[in-house]
Amino acid sequence: MSDPKTPFLDRRLFIGAGAAVAGTFAAARVLAQTESPPASTEVERDLSEVVRRNISSFRSLDWRPYFASTRNGAILVDITSRALHFWNEDQSVYKLYPTSVPLTEDLTRVGRTEVVQKVEGPTWRPTPSMKERNPEWPDVIPAGPGNPLGTHALYLSWTYYRIHGTHDTRKIGRRSSNGCVGLYNEHIAELFALTKVGTQVLLI
Repeated sequence: MSDPKTPFLDRRLFIGAGAAVAGTFAAARVLAQTESPPASTEVERDLSEVVRRNISSFRSLDWRPYFASTRNGAILVDITSRALHFWNEDQSVYKLYPTSVPLTEDLTRVGRTEVVQKVEGPTWRPTPSMKERNPEWPDVIPAGPGNPLGTHALYLSWTYYRIHGTHDTRKIGRRSSNGCVGLYNEHIAELFALTKVGTQVLLI
């Protein structure tokens, strides 16, 4: 289940709160692109500290504690650190992406599943429970800039659960979905190309 908010709903729910997260990731990107970031001013020292604290939760992990093998590739989603780890079958490729995670514990599902379908330009439809809570929501949103699933989606064996992109980058790094795991569109496009139907998925 993706976060099914149309643009006006997103603004109502996320205005202000998303700015801090977006700023942290923007700062991380700026520093990551600088070979030797200066630290001569108080502002730069404060910025470096913010980025250091953020990056500390996105540590690299080894696949062995979580999977018996990397056959068909493996995806590990860490709900606590809000990060997705990917290893390809021969472990020659390892990727680490920041994610959004479900809003509440009751919407959070953990355990083992797998990719059962890959869709580029997915169509979004609210689940029956979403529609019951929000009858004003549309029955369907086609592929395009307003689609809550972003540009690509990996459908899991669990009904209504997806790993997908988002056009609202304020959601990344936050509890902001109805059960799905969201990535920046450029990251889901990369992950989409690396995965296959049958890729293992573990949410912890």
